[in-house]
Amino acid sequence: MTILCAPYHLDEHLPDLRPPLPDAPETVTVDLPDGDVWSRMAALHEVVAERVADHVRAGRVPAVVSGDCMVALGVAAGVQRAGADPSVVWFDAHGDVQTMETSASGYAGGIPLRVLTGYRPDPATERLGLRDVPEERVLLVDGRDLDPPEEEYLRASALRVSAVPDVAADVLPGGPLLLHVDLDVIDPGEVPGALFPTSGGPSVEAVVGAVHRVLATGRVAALSVGCTWRSDTELDRDDGVRARLLADLLAPLPG
Repeated sequence: MTILCAPYHLDEHLPDLRPPLPDAPETVTVDLPDGDVWSRMAALHEVVAERVADHVRAGRVPAVVSGDCMVALGVAAGVQRAGADPSVVWFDAHGDVQTMETSASGYAGGIPLRVLTGYRPDPATERLGLRDVPEERVLLVDGRDLDPPEEEYLRASALRVSAVPDVAADVLPGGPLLLHVDLDVIDPGEVPGALFPTSGGPSVEAVVGAVHRVLATGRVAALSVGCTWRSDTELDRDDGVRARLLADLLAPLPG
């Protein structure tokens, strides 16, 4: 199993983000340049992309664990640099298909899936050389908390959506897969401490089972996991909920 930990939320280094991973991770830290959030994220994602590309070229399936969903852009770029043209399976309680022009909050973490399909808030992406993923090759799983602009986009787009129980080999897009799992997809009653909790979600068992069904296809080129929860000491006293979750989630990855 190849696990990389990128302890960042957007451009903020989170030294206290220590996901309880089943194996010792390869940690990605970067001396980020002065500048705006976009330039700083681009520097981080560039390093992630190179690390991911190296592992994919070597025949490994890297799992990149971070504190947000934006790092998935670096993971996608890395898979592309290794010569693959991945489709995307995106587990998230949120749509992540905002643009900076439509977002009421202006939160940069709400756009990564839209970026993968072609939205370009440069300089966030220009140095990555990301190639667009056609909308019909993207599957959004759960996405139960959507703002009106996101609902409008999804109605008009070819991007597909699915509930967690319906995820199966025959509903996945074709080709190699970039699999992204934001752990806030799970109901916050089972894994408390999410930065953006959204009630009414599926259980840990349901999400882990669905992720395993995707991994069982043997088509996952890389996995991105967003530990989008608070990094405070209270989360260390949860009777091992997070450790069991991450161990179960990553168990099917080839060693």
